[in-house]
Amino acid sequence: MEDFFGGYGDTLVPMMVDHGLSVIGAILLLIVGWTFAGWARNQVVKRASSAEKVDDTLVPIMGQVVRVFIIIVTILAVLGQFGVETTSIVAVLGASALAVGLALQGTLSNVAAGVMLLILRPFKAGDAVSVGGTMGIVDSIGLFTTEMHTFDNIGVSMPNSRVWGNEIQNLNRFPTRRVDMEFGISYRDDMDKAIAIIKEVLAEDERILPEPEPLVAVSNLGDSSVDIRVRPWTETKNVWPLRYALTKRIKERFDQDGVSIPFPQRDVHFFDKSKAKN
Repeated sequence: MEDFFGGYGDTLVPMMVDHGLSVIGAILLLIVGWTFAGWARNQVVKRASSAEKVDDTLVPIMGQVVRVFIIIVTILAVLGQFGVETTSIVAVLGASALAVGLALQGTLSNVAAGVMLLILRPFKAGDAVSVGGTMGIVDSIGLFTTEMHTFDNIGVSMPNSRVWGNEIQNLNRFPTRRVDMEFGISYRDDMDKAIAIIKEVLAEDERILPEPEPLVAVSNLGDSSVDIRVRPWTETKNVWPLRYALTKRIKERFDQDGVSIPFPQRDVHFFDKSKAKN
């Protein structure tokens, strides 16, 4: 053995054993840390979900932060097994942060936008929203994307920077909303009669709030019809069911009481060029 290692057998073998144990210890530490990070994330999500004071919007972020933190600590501990100075690693990471930031501008902007969404809270998980023309229910807000599903149950994964950079309409923010509708009647029909019918239909529906008082008024004299604007107020959860029910009921009452909803009409005048020449 001494001839084979050139006289260094007494020191080389213990060194190999020592480094081998360090490698094995580092691998075991990495496996344990990675497993513990996943377990800790699941525990945080579970406990935060059951806590009444923790908003559902924050739950995924809390789980992700805990997992990433434990993984970083584990990696630093693994490097410490080989005698690497972690302070120097932090310095190197700080020096390279600018280059990484320039290379990952889009990703970092998503993270920054996600932080702003969590701080300012324009919506939370479960809210119905409209973002840049996309309407749906918010499922979660992550570090990089906001997960939604549309009303016809199509999944949408939207980058946080796009969410933050667009107009956000929260359809569930307030407990009450106004239902805007418009009905056209013929110029031959009695406007006051039509308004009275609409008010009777509104009075029969208990979902309509007495305050603010519903608006029923002539809004426009169109090309083919006299337009009557109808604006009752109701609880947010009743907006669409109420709209559908009122549309059906008002049409039925118009038919019963002889109020017509006209089709678009145009008057066409023919001009005889031969008579014009004479």
